[in-house]
Amino acid sequence: MTHSSTVKPLYPGIFPVVTEEDAGAPYPRSPLNLTLGFELETWQIPLDELLPSRKVPDGVMTTRKFRQIVSSIQEIGLIEPLSVIKPDPDQSGFLVLDGNLRVLALKELSHDTAPCLIARDFETYTYNHRINRLSTVQEHYMLRRAIDKGVSKERLARAFNVNLSTINSRINLLHGICPRAVELLQDQQFTPDVTRHLRKMKAARQIEAVELMIAANTITAAHADALLKATPPEQRTDYTPPVPDEPKGDPLEQIVRLEREMNQVQEKYKHAEENYGSELLNLVVAKGYLGKLFANDAVRSYVERHAPEILEQFELVLSTVSMEEAVENGGRQEPGSGQAEEEGGDPDGHADQVQEMPHASGA
Repeated sequence: MTHSSTVKPLYPGIFPVVTEEDAGAPYPRSPLNLTLGFELETWQIPLDELLPSRKVPDGVMTTRKFRQIVSSIQEIGLIEPLSVIKPDPDQSGFLVLDGNLRVLALKELSHDTAPCLIARDFETYTYNHRINRLSTVQEHYMLRRAIDKGVSKERLARAFNVNLSTINSRINLLHGICPRAVELLQDQQFTPDVTRHLRKMKAARQIEAVELMIAANTITAAHADALLKATPPEQRTDYTPPVPDEPKGDPLEQIVRLEREMNQVQEKYKHAEENYGSELLNLVVAKGYLGKLFANDAVRSYVERHAPEILEQFELVLSTVSMEEAVENGGRQEPGSGQAEEEGGDPDGHADQVQEMPHASGA
C-alpha cells in the first residue's frame, strides 16, 4: 500500500525482519493463513489528513465525556491509536473509523499528528460493539494498583477530570463489603453510593441485598437505599441497641449516705422526744404569763407604742391553738381534761395556767 510522504511508521509490525542471528527463533516469520483487519504497523498521520466518518453532534465539546478525554490525553497521552482507512488510494486523506472525539481532543491540545491503525475493511460497527468496558470493581482494582505503583491521587483526578473526593470514593469502594458480595458485583456497573448503603448492613444482609438487585437488574443507589430501610435493625451495622438507664452514682455509696441520714434523723427525734415535755410546759407557762401581762391595758399600750414588732410576736403566741382544742379537733378526749373547769379558776388568770399544766404533764 502506498502512503503519502507525510505518513511515517511509528514502530515495526509483529513480524520483524528475520536476520541470520534469528534464523533459529521460535516465532513465526509470516502470518499463517490469516486475514488481517489492519496493517501490521502503526502510522503517525497528520491531523489535517484525518476526515470524520460521521457528523459530530453540536455541543459535544462541552460535555463531561469530552473533557475527560482531553484531560486523559493531556496527563498520560493517547492510549489507544485511532482506526482509519484510506478510501481512495490515489487521493490523500484518511477516513476515521473510530476516534472522532479523540481527533477533536488532539486538535484542542495543539497536537499535529496522531498514532493510527490503518484498516483494510470499511467497517465502523465492530469498534464500538466489541468494546470491553471495565466493571466498577475492576476500576477500583486498577486505581488501587496505580496508587501502589506510586501514582498520586491528584494525578489520577487530573487524568479522569474529576475531583479528589471522587477518586477517594472509588479507592475505598469495597471497604466494609464482604468477599461474597464483592464476588457477586465483580462484573457489574454501579455507583459508589451503592456500596455506601451496603456497608451499613451486616455480611449476610449484604449478600441478600446484592442478589436481589442483580435479580431485578437494577443495581442503583435508590434500590440499595430501599433495601437498607427494609433491613431489620439487628441486621444493620449502624444500629445500637438501647442501653438500660443505670442509676447515677455508686449504689453502695447511696446506701451508706441514706443510712447516715437516717441515723441523724433518729438522733434528732430522740432528742425532741426527751425534751418535749419540759419545752411544752415552758411554753404553756409563758403563754399564761403573757396573757395575764397583756390583759393590762397600760402594758399593751406601752409595748404597742415603743416595740410594735415585739407585740406582734407576743400576739402570735397568745393566738396559738391550745392543746385542748387540738385534742377536740382530732376527735380525742384525754382523761382529766375537764378537771380544771370543775375546780374553777382564779379571777387574775391563774386558772388558765393551772388548766394547761395537766395536759402538758400528760403529754
